[in-house]
Amino acid sequence: MRSEELGETLLPKRLALPIFASDPLSSVAYATQEILLVLTVGGTAFLYLTPWIALAVVALMVVVVLSYRQVVHAYPSGGGSYEVASKNLGPNAGLVVAASLLVDYVMTVAVSVASGVANIISALPSLADHRVILAVGFVAVLTAMNLRGVRESGNAFAAPTYLFIGAILLMIVTGLVRLALGDAPVAESAHYGVRPEHGKDALAGVALLMLGLRAFASGCTALTGVEAISNGVPAFRAPKSKNAASTMAVMGITAIVMFSGITALALIADVHITEDACQLTGYADCATTPQQTVIAQLAAAIFGGSDSILFYLIQAATALVLILAANTAFNGFPLLASILAEHRYLPRQMHTRGDRLAFSNGIIALAVVAGGLLWLYDADVTDLIHLYILGVFTSFTLSQIGMVRHWNRTLATETDGTVRGTAQRARVINALGAVVTGLVLVIVLATKFVQGAWLAVLAAVVLWVMMRGIRRHYDRVAEELTVEDPREESARPSNVHGIVLVSKLHKPTLRALGYAQAFGPDTLEALTVEVEKDSTAELRAQWDEFDVQVPLKVLDSPFREITRPVVGYVRSVRRGSPRDVVAVFIPEYVVGHWWENLLHNQSALWLKSRLLFTPGVMVISVPWQLSSAPRADRPARRAPGAVRRGEPARPVKKVREPEQV
Repeated sequence: MRSEELGETLLPKRLALPIFASDPLSSVAYATQEILLVLTVGGTAFLYLTPWIALAVVALMVVVVLSYRQVVHAYPSGGGSYEVASKNLGPNAGLVVAASLLVDYVMTVAVSVASGVANIISALPSLADHRVILAVGFVAVLTAMNLRGVRESGNAFAAPTYLFIGAILLMIVTGLVRLALGDAPVAESAHYGVRPEHGKDALAGVALLMLGLRAFASGCTALTGVEAISNGVPAFRAPKSKNAASTMAVMGITAIVMFSGITALALIADVHITEDACQLTGYADCATTPQQTVIAQLAAAIFGGSDSILFYLIQAATALVLILAANTAFNGFPLLASILAEHRYLPRQMHTRGDRLAFSNGIIALAVVAGGLLWLYDADVTDLIHLYILGVFTSFTLSQIGMVRHWNRTLATETDGTVRGTAQRARVINALGAVVTGLVLVIVLATKFVQGAWLAVLAAVVLWVMMRGIRRHYDRVAEELTVEDPREESARPSNVHGIVLVSKLHKPTLRALGYAQAFGPDTLEALTVEVEKDSTAELRAQWDEFDVQVPLKVLDSPFREITRPVVGYVRSVRRGSPRDVVAVFIPEYVVGHWWENLLHNQSALWLKSRLLFTPGVMVISVPWQLSSAPRADRPARRAPGAVRRGEPARPVKKVREPEQV
């Protein structure tokens, strides 16, 4: 796609919702489950805390959605939390947000895909042994789809997301109708007891408080991905801010309804689920048979068992949307990485769009890291979830504090009464968001740190240090390359000393000598290293026989080295005058097959790598194409980027060209 076609990739709200909101919408599939997993540590006696914890999560989601709607209107350029923190709290705070979000985007892919695979295994237990292969394979498929471009991935992901929403709402309505008719659904696990980890009466006082806080922290996974819309505002059709804010409101309402309904049904159906299936008393084959997820248990209880059509529909829709929920990260991570690269905090390659106008390098980087995590943690949701959501609430808190400062500056200069009233209301919302998300961040850090969240903290710290280092490097390079005196910088050298490196007197050597003479240096000589006396004697004889008009200098090398004597001699030539330069001409073979490179040019490659670090030395390669090279120059098929570079398409029929003379 041409650069001018970027406008055609902008998204209407119906496609933006599944692209940017599939993560928070799909996280309701495991948020309730994570709350129950924590509470059953103390047995079934503490499941009464579930509705209160769910209510706290819902209240938090309302605050966060309202807060980010202010961000969307105030900063429509797409930087989201990173831009808010950078502009209002300084670049260091912005980098903290960026590092946290990058880590959390990686975790979004890992957790979403792992949870989707877990739901597939709930329906098809025979696939349990292939968990990791399935997870990594799904990441590869998502990567390929996103490399096709944002709009194409949106078209592919819209139907599964809406199917999931419809299926979950159907399940909730059916379950509540059955309850109203006196036929409340009962989960298969309802008759299982739960063996407490710490004894029957061990949890009380502070321990009970910590259990509740830990369950709340786990339930906050329902908020992951809420900030993605604020990062993706530039991808919306105009009016961008209004459409993004509307999409965020729809996302928040839908997620709250689904999360509340699933939690209510889990309590009604008396779902019991534990981290270790052997904690369930009466559960057969706990060592080999995986537990069904909460969604699977509810679907079976409401729709008449694990072999009903609607059960498989719910499982298929849930698994599909959980896997596709990683698309939120595949859109957010590359876009944020592109902004960071533009600000010189990440390699500039991250800012480059691919052939389909997607940030291809960011997409591939995300896929590699997330796939590695899935392999390292065996695609286990319970293990991965401990590394999750810490980054989300770090960015939530800092962005809301930044928004309060933004409104303070606005109110300090604004005189219009209507604008001041809007700013004051927005400041109250963002201040409330900062306080609430700050408290949640402390809770998450306290309850999850020793369980694995320290790895996420460490990764964010390493990223922060790395981005600072990259920015220092780019700043240093820019400073070194800045022109101070154009006349001095562009002054011609006093003398140019030409040196042609010679190993044998053959066609490539003669071409290099001819090119060097045409180049017109002040002095010109050929240089060879004597490794074997007989070879050097033969070269001298040929030199005289062909009457080469360039003097040949031979360097002695008693230890059979080539690179060190050449580099030493080149430096000695320039040492006499710092205004002189040395032009080193290196004849090289050009081959057509990768394996031929292993047989040629190794000495030349190593020499160039050393000479390029020598000040005042210009290295000039003089190519000689072998017979295989011209054929390799004709691409057999259209390579990535070929259209962009103006290369021809795949030839219909190979035509044999005459050999090069």
